[in-house]
Formats: sequence, C-alpha cells, structure tokens
Amino acid sequence: MYKELEKFKVTNSFTFTIEDSLEQVCNASEGAGVFVVYAVEGDAKELIMVGSTGTVQNDGTLKSKNGGLYDKIVNGHQFAKTGRKYSWPAQMKLEGISALEVVWYETFNADVKAIPTAVEGQVLQSFLDANAKLPRWNVAF
Repeated sequence: MYKELEKFKVTNSFTFTIEDSLEQVCNASEGAGVFVVYAVEGDAKELIMVGSTGTVQNDGTLKSKNGGLYDKIVNGHQFAKTGRKYSWPAQMKLEGISALEVVWYETFNADVKAIPTAVEGQVLQSFLDANAKLPRWNVAF
C-alpha cells in the first residue's frame, strides 16, 4: 500500500480473471479518484498500473465524466482503441497473468479534496523512485 493512498476512506477492491466480466466484478464507485492494478500470481502481487479520473476546475469544483471510477476502469481505453473490459483479458492472456487485483480510492468527495491526477502522480513517483521505471502498463505520465 502506498502511503499517498492511506488517507482515503472511500475505497474498495475487486479481483478480475480472464473468465470474468469486468462490468460485473467491478465494484468501483461513480466518484472521482485513483485506481491501482496489481498482477496476482499466488501470494505475489506486482503493481502494473495506476490510473485516475476526475478533473478539478479553477473554482475548486470537480468535473468528472459520468460513471466516474467505474466507467474509467471498465470502459477506459488501454492497449488499443477499445475499452478495458476487452483489452485487459487479451493483455492478461498475452502476459500469462491469471488474475488482477484492482484497488480504487475516491480522492475527491465531500470529505476529502485531493486532485485525482496529482495523487496518481505521487503514487507513480514513489514507484519510479523505488524501481527506476513506471509500472509496465503505464505507457507514460
């Protein structure tokens, strides 16, 4: 767990396998925030991706797409011009990943006001500091 994420109280996780429907197993809220993705092999977990959704406007309000974290995880594009519900199983097959653990955090709500992309950047910076590279499913930041 990254210390940057410890203060966020609205959080949950789910496991996704190639046989699952991402739309059905995803329990993410429609709020704004950050999600981290781990490849799971037995007891070992490897952080392979960090993502976020939601933009804070100059008046301090949040602009978020309908569906928030749920929609970003399920329908956000990755690896191709197609939603993760299609691209994740294909990529998992290519890489021999049996399961993903997805942990999500609401970083901007009535109780806490952390800019989602800033929190995403902090987590990626911590990973970069420790590993001298970004998680393998993050193309750039």
